[in-house]
Amino acid sequence: MSVLVTGGAGYIGSHMVLALQDAGQSAVVLDDLSTGFDWLLPPEVKLVLGDVADAALVGQAIRENGCDALAHFAARIVVPDSVADPLGYYLANTVKTRALIETAVKAGVKHVIFSSTAAVYGEPATVPVPEDLETSPINPYGRSKLMSEWMIEDAARAHGFTYVILRYFNVAGADPRGRSGQSTPNATHLIKVATQAALGQRSHLEVFGTDYPTPDGSCLRDYIQVSDLAEAHRVALDHLRSGGESLTLNCGYGRGYSVLEVVDVVKRVSGRDFEVRLSPRRAGDPARIVAGADRIRTRLGWTPRHDDLEGIVRQALDWEAALARRNRH
Repeated sequence: MSVLVTGGAGYIGSHMVLALQDAGQSAVVLDDLSTGFDWLLPPEVKLVLGDVADAALVGQAIRENGCDALAHFAARIVVPDSVADPLGYYLANTVKTRALIETAVKAGVKHVIFSSTAAVYGEPATVPVPEDLETSPINPYGRSKLMSEWMIEDAARAHGFTYVILRYFNVAGADPRGRSGQSTPNATHLIKVATQAALGQRSHLEVFGTDYPTPDGSCLRDYIQVSDLAEAHRVALDHLRSGGESLTLNCGYGRGYSVLEVVDVVKRVSGRDFEVRLSPRRAGDPARIVAGADRIRTRLGWTPRHDDLEGIVRQALDWEAALARRNRH
């Protein structure tokens, strides 16, 4: 049995591939390399180059490689971009997911793990956010992902496959063994941008909004280390393969840090100061969002190993330095 990992050459998807390999399980990657990198993958992992909406290609990959499960990471993920280009986000995240699920059903896939987001909650009235809180996304990114959740739930009822939907909070850090990390040059993840500024790769860091109803006025987020997140996917797969029921679960640590707090940690861990520019709010950003994170621990037995912001920042710094060395050669 193998897992088809869409977007497996990207940041989170590549860590899922590593988690599967470390557990002695087989993965096949489908990626168009628009934001992914083939060099993030172990050389023995098969890469199918193409689009998730290409039914013939996806169907062939599932059948030829004996894939009983699908882990769907391929998506567009930048909130401000989704506000500027909603139709592009609905195409990439919703229309193409519909095509992928249809192909998976026809090819006999039994289990689906879907990469969703805390953005489905919008501006939550309750913090930490429980999974049963009413969903009310405030940007096209969150809406595009919520639509895909609904499609998966409805298709599972109709066609008999099981699923785990994982709603990510803010993903950060890198593989502790240095095998993968956030590699997109112009990524907007706060910790990546801050570490690049600390290493002199960016002239400054921009903080969007300092007038939110939070202790220091900047946005509050729950940062989950990427290898812990990948392990959540792996144990979700084990749950489904052993006959477990379909679930929708938050992925976070249940604790929030403000943007300005993260910046201070990056400065302290790196030992370097850098310019921080305070700018107006961005469209579509909620003020506070922290995971209610108990359900994933009790239902899947998931135990995070890297719940340490300073450690996450060190991993990100090490990865950025390694990327810089790679790009010089």
